[in-house]
Amino acid sequence: MSSNSTPSSRPVKSVDLHIGDAVPGCRKNDPILIADGVRRTFGGLTAVDVEHVEIPRGAITALIGPNGAGKTTFFNLLTGFDKPDAGSWTFNDKPLAHVPAFRVARMGLIRTFQLTKSLALLSVMDNMKLGATGQIGEYMFRALFPFLWRKQDQQIEAKALELLTRFKLDEKRTDYAASLSGGQRKLLEMARALMSDPTLVMLDEPMAGVNPALTQSLLDHILGLKEQGMTVLFVEHDMHMVRHIADWVIVMAEGRVVAEGDPKTVMQNPAVIDAYLGQHHDSDLGSSDSGHVEAIKELLDDEQ
Repeated sequence: MSSNSTPSSRPVKSVDLHIGDAVPGCRKNDPILIADGVRRTFGGLTAVDVEHVEIPRGAITALIGPNGAGKTTFFNLLTGFDKPDAGSWTFNDKPLAHVPAFRVARMGLIRTFQLTKSLALLSVMDNMKLGATGQIGEYMFRALFPFLWRKQDQQIEAKALELLTRFKLDEKRTDYAASLSGGQRKLLEMARALMSDPTLVMLDEPMAGVNPALTQSLLDHILGLKEQGMTVLFVEHDMHMVRHIADWVIVMAEGRVVAEGDPKTVMQNPAVIDAYLGQHHDSDLGSSDSGHVEAIKELLDDEQ
């Protein structure tokens, strides 16, 4: 993605998020999520080994790192889509380890996926309505009596239409989700996540595969989540996007947190440069990470 995928106006950044020095695992003034000793291995490979990390409340936090750093695996663990070998974490002071994904979502922690999970053969509206929690008609016996759930269903549909209008998908509400473009599916997944009124929204590479024509809309919606009082944690490889919208940045490499701080400081951190370049200092990277390295170099040049 090009560097043109940054917001047209500079967003207001949150400050004073941490206590003491901005080092890996530093304490936050008001953390919404705290993880300790989270470890996940696959055979002999350690995918995640996070000693301690805290996510600041009410801010936009970016989780970055080279391919294979363990970012998505860490997401999966925190949201109940995978089980750790060890470790614990809390969300709003409530333990989440070994809590199944659907219960995590009901507690207010919602995630999206790099590969969207929309139900292709359902309409856009029906996809949205599935995101609402506490639906009376979900129970078999009550479903037999429409008078019990009809009013609630109308309220859910009204809320869904309001969100679809905000995300400019209202004209697609009767279309199958399969007919949407990749960017529109990203918008649908984000809109559906808001149906449950989450406290923390976790976005896994929200810009991956999105047509440049829709990137500005996605960026505006991510910033809008913060303005509505939500906390955002997102994985992203577009360093220009990270620098412009993130209040705080956490860097992972080889499963560990190697740096934290505000975007400007992190981009200049030698540990971050080494995480992307690593042993390839004197050779052609020849991989998708080469684009990320070039982006970091550009950002450093901009700062200078």
